[in-house]
Amino acid sequence: MATLTQQGQTASGHRATPPHPKQVLQARASLSAIEIGRWLRAMLDRPLTSYHLVLGSVALLLIVGIMMVLSASSVNAYLTVGDSYFYVKRQVIFLGIGALGAFTIMNMPPATLRLLSWFGLAIATILLILTYTPLGISVNGNRNWLYLGSSLFAIQPAEVAKLAMIIWGADVLARKYRLLDQPKHLLVPFLPVSAILVLLVLFQGDAGTAVVMALIAAGILWIVGAPLRVLLALAAAGVTGVVAIFVTSSVRMRRLAAFLDPTLDADGANHQANAGMFAIASGGWWGVGLGASRQKWGSLPEAHTDFIFAVLGEEFGLFGSLVVLAMIGILGYAGIRIATRADDLFIRYAAGGIATWFMVQALINLAVVLRLLPIAGVPLPLLSYGGSALVANLLGVGVLLACARREPEARQVLARKALRPRRRMTTVIGSRTNPGRSHS
Repeated sequence: MATLTQQGQTASGHRATPPHPKQVLQARASLSAIEIGRWLRAMLDRPLTSYHLVLGSVALLLIVGIMMVLSASSVNAYLTVGDSYFYVKRQVIFLGIGALGAFTIMNMPPATLRLLSWFGLAIATILLILTYTPLGISVNGNRNWLYLGSSLFAIQPAEVAKLAMIIWGADVLARKYRLLDQPKHLLVPFLPVSAILVLLVLFQGDAGTAVVMALIAAGILWIVGAPLRVLLALAAAGVTGVVAIFVTSSVRMRRLAAFLDPTLDADGANHQANAGMFAIASGGWWGVGLGASRQKWGSLPEAHTDFIFAVLGEEFGLFGSLVVLAMIGILGYAGIRIATRADDLFIRYAAGGIATWFMVQALINLAVVLRLLPIAGVPLPLLSYGGSALVANLLGVGVLLACARREPEARQVLARKALRPRRRMTTVIGSRTNPGRSHS
């Protein structure tokens, strides 16, 4: 009895208005965004996601770092030692040493790491003290290197001290967790020992590294839940210390004056900072191409070390720079993710401390290159040239990977994977010792 409405008409007999193409595109875009969000959430919910985020971001940063060291150092290496590949070959050697150390640490149980942290702290302290003996050598006005008979074996103890301070502090604070509501247990012995390491580095003349170490120590205290009044007191002490560092050094005062006035001493204190900014600006959107940097031809003295990001910005442009910054951000996110998901206090504090180290040092280096801070002499983690820094960074990555493998869900997955070969072996042995009945 009822009549069917014709296709394209409403029940009242009026023809339905077709959707606007723009509305269709918006609906499809919304659906795609939802699907991408679901896929991304499913990927992040996997048990070993943190492990893969660390491994992937670090691998990409190391690849870019080797390429940029080769590009940024080739001219300087050829002019000084006659071999354009001198610095990159050394960097590859240190990369191999650091990767081996990272793999070893990654497979260590937390108990072994906690024990080794005490030996690492003792070794780092001894090495820092040795820089004040005839074994110590000055580089760019800072007596922060130990010369052990060959330039290949010259080490910077401050890089070892950063890692040792983090792992040792994580162990001490994890042991005293139930007492951390008391300031004396929260601060002692972690803060005095950290202060000694910072002062040993500061008296070498390396103020940039000392500031990084002080911020790492403050970051660890924040991670463990230090009261706001304690953090504010430490911040006030830190600001006072930074002011004292500048006031007591004529070199740092010249750097501060150059930072405040880019036109001051353009051929001296401002030369490197201005050259770095010019390199980044000339890179444009897509860069001038790998190896085509013009500033590395003598205009940028520290092109392959502290100012490697300036050469990267010139050769890869804004797009390449953002990709590298994204990898650094992913590494920091992975470290925070590991710390928040850990059910072991030592792992939580260690992962948080390593993430703080990488992020603080990267931010200071980038701020210096972008003229947001005075020149501080801090390398960009995993990218800048430097054997001691690269090996220490990779050992820190090893600690981060070890922590990622011990997230609750990751631990269960790895345990199941470890049992599979045993079950297969048992099945094979059982089938050989108990063969099935033969059929007549």
